[in-house]
Amino acid sequence: MTIKEAENQIIEEFSIFTDWLDKYEYLIELGKSLPIIKESSKSETNLIKGCQSKVWLAADYIDGKIYFTADSDAIITKGIISLLIRVFSGRTPQEIIDADLGFIKEIGLQDNLSPTRSNGLVSMIKQIKFYALAFSANK
Repeated sequence: MTIKEAENQIIEEFSIFTDWLDKYEYLIELGKSLPIIKESSKSETNLIKGCQSKVWLAADYIDGKIYFTADSDAIITKGIISLLIRVFSGRTPQEIIDADLGFIKEIGLQDNLSPTRSNGLVSMIKQIKFYALAFSANK
């Protein structure tokens, strides 16, 4: 599945809901299914700067692809990072760098987040793209 296909799948899932409270509940459910990050990965190094909540993001580069694990101390934020991991984990650095993430606007996520959560979303995306740039430079 390509990044675009993963994004389209998320758009389809969110299109079921018309009310943003239902979409928030779905985000919370997605966060609960987030693969557990190693406790050792919950370090200052993996803490994303710019998020109001604590969000840890770890990346492993295996056979030319990046695999992400994450956690957050806030349930909505955990759902947001789970969406990003679903789209980006298992991709090449170039695929991540080239991704436009149209699904975020399409599902209305950025428009329905508080300014601090919206800033956090931008910080999460920046960190993921930073990992992609770093791994592509170290090939």
